[in-house]
Amino acid sequence: MVEYKTSQLDTIFHALGDATRRGMLTQLASGTRTVSQLAEPFDMSLAAASKHIKALEAAGLVRRDVQGRTHVCHLNPGPLANAHQWLAYYEIFWTNRLDALEALLKAEDVKKLKSKPKPKSGEKK
Repeated sequence: MVEYKTSQLDTIFHALGDATRRGMLTQLASGTRTVSQLAEPFDMSLAAASKHIKALEAAGLVRRDVQGRTHVCHLNPGPLANAHQWLAYYEIFWTNRLDALEALLKAEDVKKLKSKPKPKSGEKK
C-alpha cells in the first residue's frame, strides 16, 4: 500500500469533506477566483468564505494572492493527486474483490446448468 503522511491526508480529506469547499474547488478548476466570486454561489459572507478558503489553504489545495484589497485564489491540484493515489489502492482492492465475486457467481451458474436433469426425448423442455 502507498504510504503518506497521515496528517497531510487527514487535512486534505477534511477539506474535501465539506460540500462548500468542494464547490469552491470546482470553481477554481476553471480558473482563478476572488474570495467574493467563490462566496457568491453559496450566499455566504466573505468572512465565512474566507474560513472555507483557509481550510483549503491548510490542505495545500488553494493558494491565495493578495492584490491590493483583493484576494485572488488559485487551485493547487498536487494534493488532490496524493489523495487520488491513496484512494487508488482501495479501488484496486474492491475491483479485485468484485471480480472474484463475479467469477464465483458464474461458476455457480455453470454448476446449476450442469446439474439440471436433461429432458427425455419426447418430453417438453
